[in-house]
Amino acid sequence: MTRSDLLIPVLQDRDEEAERSLRPHSLRDFVGQERTKEQLAIALDAAKARGEALDHVLLVGPPGLGKTTLAQIIREELGVGIRTVAGPALEKKDVAAVLTAVEERDVLFVDEIHRLNRAAEEILYPALEDFRLDIVLGQGAAARTLTLDLPGFTLVGATTRTGLLTTPLRDRFGMTFRLGYYEPEQLAAIVRRSAGILGVSIDDDAAGEIARRARGTPRVANRILRRVRDVAEVRHAGDVTTDVTREALELLEVDEAGLERIDRELLDAIVHKFGGGPVGLSTLAVALGEEPDTIEEVYEPYLLQLGFLQRTPRGRVITDLGRAHVGAQADGGSLF
Repeated sequence: MTRSDLLIPVLQDRDEEAERSLRPHSLRDFVGQERTKEQLAIALDAAKARGEALDHVLLVGPPGLGKTTLAQIIREELGVGIRTVAGPALEKKDVAAVLTAVEERDVLFVDEIHRLNRAAEEILYPALEDFRLDIVLGQGAAARTLTLDLPGFTLVGATTRTGLLTTPLRDRFGMTFRLGYYEPEQLAAIVRRSAGILGVSIDDDAAGEIARRARGTPRVANRILRRVRDVAEVRHAGDVTTDVTREALELLEVDEAGLERIDRELLDAIVHKFGGGPVGLSTLAVALGEEPDTIEEVYEPYLLQLGFLQRTPRGRVITDLGRAHVGAQADGGSLF
């Protein structure tokens, strides 16, 4: 193992810690998603006035739009505890331990809830509906069911793929909020707020430049801001100006459309290796040296949103807009 291998987890931990420090802690400070905030504020005020647990909440949307942040805000607004678990890691035996540990009105946050184990999911049904935990003791004819009463709690589930949720689980959520991509003006406000928290001086044009290339996602905007800050501190006086921002974005290979190098390689492969498509996902994954799931869940959503790519029954096809973008790059035009 090399020294760089040892440093990677440390750098990841620092980035995650920085990301947490930039998250808002109240609905008032949360930028964007106005309709969701309005509905959630009413539900929170009503639950607090009645002294009851908030109804179960399902948060749906692409990564980086604030689902985890909203779960933490719900906890802060209610003034209760929170337990956070990852759906893929939650086994049947773990569910009982988690549920018996929650206290009255606590929040249980399950990330990637669409990947929940089916056996674990079935245990959740009575817990969500009747605040009851059924535990089967023994096997066969000697088996008996022990029923435990649970305190009223709120399950907050986050998912990027609501279509993979089973109907019985989806129906047990009293509120479902779909988070959409952010407008550049909203992202610019988030960048300015984050810069203030980081102690970075940034001008409005620089904040707007970051916002335009942040793929409509606050997490990406904050990540770019931290890298721009690094360039400003190492190569310049520390202030984030428009020129410094563009220099950093060119170094990061983030173009005017917000595409990174792998995004452009994907488009370029479809155009030049597969005649513009259609090309199957598995074939495209081999050509790029990436996993099919990574292409489908990480890279393609933004390309689809921009209209650069189409998914067809026969495979992926590049659009005229996508060809124009690849053509601009091939012609030597500046994408930065």
